[in-house]
Amino acid sequence: MGKMHIRRDDTVVVITGKDKGKKGKVLVVVPSKNRVIVEGVNIVSRHTRPTSQTNQGGIIKKEAPIDASNVMLYCSKCDKGVRVGIKLLENGEKARVCKKCGAVIGK
Repeated sequence: MGKMHIRRDDTVVVITGKDKGKKGKVLVVVPSKNRVIVEGVNIVSRHTRPTSQTNQGGIIKKEAPIDASNVMLYCSKCDKGVRVGIKLLENGEKARVCKKCGAVIGK
């Protein structure tokens, strides 16, 4: 696939699907499959049996990956999901900026 517009620890908003409107932190990014795992989004039930590592089995709820196209980067200034642009800063570094208000997103 290539580069993605979303990185780990970004705050994103889900724009489609059963969790539409939810906001959460990106836990894992899988660029090869263009997928992300977002905290508290796309919760699935995993039936596990007891093993030597985990003495107790049962149903475990955990986040499953969703497609990166289904999330938008969250701009705290606009207080919603926004499209992202790239801007060259004075010190020569590239930064992701909000297309709506121009605020730098991330670090």
